[in-house]
Amino acid sequence: MRMLKKGYLYQVTFMARFFPVNCYLVEEEDGLTLIDAALPYSMKGILKASKDIGKPITRIVLTHAHEDHVGALDKIKEELPAVPVYISVRDNKIMNGDTSLEEHEHQTPIKGGVPKKLKTRANILLKEGDLIGSLAAIETSGHTPGSMSFIDTRSKALIAGDAFQTRGGIAVAGDIVPWFPFPGFGTWSKETSLQSAKRLVNYQPSLLAVGHGEMLEDPTRGMEQAINRLEQKLK
Repeated sequence: MRMLKKGYLYQVTFMARFFPVNCYLVEEEDGLTLIDAALPYSMKGILKASKDIGKPITRIVLTHAHEDHVGALDKIKEELPAVPVYISVRDNKIMNGDTSLEEHEHQTPIKGGVPKKLKTRANILLKEGDLIGSLAAIETSGHTPGSMSFIDTRSKALIAGDAFQTRGGIAVAGDIVPWFPFPGFGTWSKETSLQSAKRLVNYQPSLLAVGHGEMLEDPTRGMEQAINRLEQKLK
């Protein structure tokens, strides 16, 4: 496990050199908001990070319901049963094992590691604009139909889940990066991802923090280049 700090945000990374999987702890006055739950064995590392920071985890927020983002959720909830879990209204269906598509959605099968044995269920369902502590929820459908990103209203740090990746080069979800193609392979709709990426760049974030790869400061230009690259591929 590796932990890096940028402002109010702590990036907690597992398998950093080979197959980096990130989750995040966002510092608030009353404790920490955990964003995503990484891999099945990650519980001890996540709780150790909380202890090292010196604050308790008071909320668990999920960017989407793929296995590498909910992996340690059941074990964390066993240790912290009173801590509420948040997920989008749409990805709550996936969390519950329902991979059916809604009428208005791009009719492409949902991809990636959909959890089959997850016991934990969300306490609070999120929609666009909801506030979780200092974080504002942004609907960024694409990687999954209900993917969400979160921007810290204090610092403009953007935690984007798999809407972008930075491992192997910055890319929009669905754009296959040869050095690290896995988020691309697991993306439901690259056309929808592209529209969500354009929404995110309009926030002019100070920092981009993603599920796979390093945090990027002043990321707007790189995000724009990634958007342009996928746009060209889809023409």
